[in-house]
Amino acid sequence: MSLRIRMARAGTKKRPFYHIVVADSRSPRDGRFIERIGYFNPLLPKDQADRLKFDLDKAKDWLAKGATPSDRILRFLDEAGIQKREPRNNPEKAIPRKERKAMAEAKAKAGK
Repeated sequence: MSLRIRMARAGTKKRPFYHIVVADSRSPRDGRFIERIGYFNPLLPKDQADRLKFDLDKAKDWLAKGATPSDRILRFLDEAGIQKREPRNNPEKAIPRKERKAMAEAKAKAGK
């Protein structure tokens, strides 16, 4: 059974609130979970303490048991200093699509 530490959405329409849960990777996002280990409220300002409550001891235990964190949870763990997150680099994302297409066509012509 592959375990994931991820967020399950709660709250109402246009008012997101997330529970941080440990769940089987095959279960649905808001479905069955094994344990709830915290919550995240993205509507609060970043400097407020109630924005994120995360039981780091339980997270460490689940990581030791083989659970893999999702991208957002990995950011939280990196801030806490538990697990290192590698920065991503996608230089083509900043280039508008038309320009990328033109660059690809130019490469194709140069390769012929």
